[in-house]
Amino acid sequence: MSGTLYLVATPIGNLEDITQRALRVLREAHVVAAEDTRHTRRMLERFAITTPVVSLFEHNERARIPALLRRLDAGESVAVVTDAGSPGISDPGYPLVRAAIAAGVAVESIPGPSAVIAALQISGLPTDAFLFVGFLPPKGAARLRRLNELAERRETIVAFESPHRIDACLADLENAWGDRPIALARELTKVHEEVLRGTAAEVRAALAADRRRGEIVLVLGGRTRGRVTKPERGAPATNPERGAGATGTGA
Repeated sequence: MSGTLYLVATPIGNLEDITQRALRVLREAHVVAAEDTRHTRRMLERFAITTPVVSLFEHNERARIPALLRRLDAGESVAVVTDAGSPGISDPGYPLVRAAIAAGVAVESIPGPSAVIAALQISGLPTDAFLFVGFLPPKGAARLRRLNELAERRETIVAFESPHRIDACLADLENAWGDRPIALARELTKVHEEVLRGTAAEVRAALAADRRRGEIVLVLGGRTRGRVTKPERGAPATNPERGAGATGTGA
């Protein structure tokens, strides 16, 4: 009887957000396949988990799949984790899931923290329907084309963006979307969690006044939504419990 492939969500910042079920699966698995073994080992050590760890990242995932499938076929369980959030969501995991399903292996999701949902919840934009588009294209021309395509969508758009490209992205967004409302969330669940709300131009100006950088999620208002007339700056977290065990680099 084959083993089970577990897709284990891990904290996006604050270690207190890990679930009891995730901890149990990570303890009981025969091996943890991790995007960054050093990052994952630090997290496992924090919870006194000694399960062996192997690497599974963008550039070795397809080469690693046969060995992991052999372990699963032998009845072992494999837990997949990424640096933050859920495996396979703009992170490694999808090719392994497809291969496991094709091989008849059971695949289970161990849900947990999500940067997409966290940012959407606190954005102040409509949550009844939304479209997650992952990372926007890194190159300016391709990014502007993508933003122009998305400009006609009526639902709220959620996207990841690199802190190194955010200024250029906001300039493109201002060009493509005008004064439509957006929200920029950074350092979610961490000590310096912050949300900037307003138009792309207003958020860009607020960001220029504060050069701190952190992992970023953009939440963009749909085509039929109203305009935000002034920026509202989210206050940094003051709850002393928010920072306990803060770690992680992912959005």
